[in-house]
Amino acid sequence: MLVIRADLVEDVMAHAREEHPHEACGIIAGPEGAERPERFIRMVNAAKPSGDEAAEAEERALRSVVLSGDHAEYQGEQRSSTTYYTFDRKERLRVNDEMDDRDEWPVVIYHSHTRSPAYPSQVDIDYASGPLSDPRIHYVIVSTREGAPPTVGEYEFRSFRIVDGEVTEEDVEVVESYMFSHTGADDVPDRA
Repeated sequence: MLVIRADLVEDVMAHAREEHPHEACGIIAGPEGAERPERFIRMVNAAKPSGDEAAEAEERALRSVVLSGDHAEYQGEQRSSTTYYTFDRKERLRVNDEMDDRDEWPVVIYHSHTRSPAYPSQVDIDYASGPLSDPRIHYVIVSTREGAPPTVGEYEFRSFRIVDGEVTEEDVEVVESYMFSHTGADDVPDRA
C-alpha cells in the first residue's frame, strides 16, 4: 500500500495538468529505508520539445533504441511527449546525487498519461524493470484524459509495484499527515 500525504497528491496532479497534453514526470523522495514519500521533485520530460537541438537529437537517438519495434508507435502515431516520458539524464543524475547527499531514495516515481488510463504501458513496464529497477519503488500513474474515472478523490491516481515485468496494483491511502501512519510526529510542511 502507498500511504501518501494529500498535498503530494495535489502536487502530482497540478504538475500533470500543467504539462498536459505532454506527459509529466517526477520523483517523490523519502528517507532511505522508509516508505514515506516526502519531498516532491518535478522532473523534465526529455521527450518534450525544448528548443535545444543537441538535447533533442540526443533524446531522439535514445528514443530510437528504447522505443524500437512494437513500442515505436502509440495507436498508429510515432511516440512523442504526449504518449511517452523519459527523464533528462543529466537532471536525473543531479537528483540522484542530491538524494544521496540527503540520505533519500525515490519512494515514488510518477508520470501522467494524457490519453489513456492510469495503468502501466509495456514501455512503462520495461522502464521499471530495467537494470536500475528497485522493487521498493511505488510507480504512480495519473491520467489527465477527459472523463478519467476517479480512483483517489476526484483524480485517476493509481499506484503499482513493477518487479521483473510483473505489475501489481496497490491501494493508495491519502493522509493529511504521517503522524499516525508512520512516524509518530507531524510531518506536514508549514505552508505560508
